[in-house]
Amino acid sequence: MSLLALDRLRVERGGCPVVDDVSFAVAAGECIGLIGPNGAGKTTLMRAALGLERHSGGSSLAGLRPAARARMAAFLPQARQIAWPVDVETLVGLGRLPHAGGGDREVVTGALRRMGLEGFRYRIATRLSGGEQARVLIARALAQEAPLLLADEPMAGLDPAHQIAGMEVFSGLAAEGRAVLMALHDLGLAARFCSRLLLMHQGRLVADGPPDAVLTEANLARVFRIRAFRAEGPDGPVVQPVAVLEGEA
Repeated sequence: MSLLALDRLRVERGGCPVVDDVSFAVAAGECIGLIGPNGAGKTTLMRAALGLERHSGGSSLAGLRPAARARMAAFLPQARQIAWPVDVETLVGLGRLPHAGGGDREVVTGALRRMGLEGFRYRIATRLSGGEQARVLIARALAQEAPLLLADEPMAGLDPAHQIAGMEVFSGLAAEGRAVLMALHDLGLAARFCSRLLLMHQGRLVADGPPDAVLTEANLARVFRIRAFRAEGPDGPVVQPVAVLEGEA
């Protein structure tokens, strides 16, 4: 079942393509990493897919009414700002706004538990550390219970333990039959936890497939201008950038 379909999606700024004729589909059960260097078009692609950027081409989500789109897809943007000094339970509960009906407290409790935030329920969100606030906002997206989660650099600012725990949560959502599309810069996390990678370069989708087929020596050199150590460890694949290659990126 396709939860998102893009057909030649294109975004231009000042006459220059930022996202250049990108097509792919996201199916239930997939945990997809959207990777590429800074400026590759990852954030713009996600926003355009949701109808938040002017674009040409097709997106199965962009044409939906806001309420229907919110029930279909949750979005965790890169910018993480909590504007009001409300408690964590109230903030996570905002994820339930697209839904009508009971059971909201149980869903919120489950989202807090998944992110290891049970003890934070009554704390004021704006008084938490940056990493704790990031986990609260992930919990809010989880509480939305949408079939598809789009997350823009969700692991940024988290310590290693919470990065791994967060990726386990996202891969767990896919195992439950939902789908996750997340922009990532950590190639090691992408290789270990994602079932599929989409590699963007200069606005184009240049590779699409399982991690070992996308994170090749040639792709790492051409797109990222790096050399990486790659191995298969007891806990899964290991990809660690080790050197910047000479020449312009």
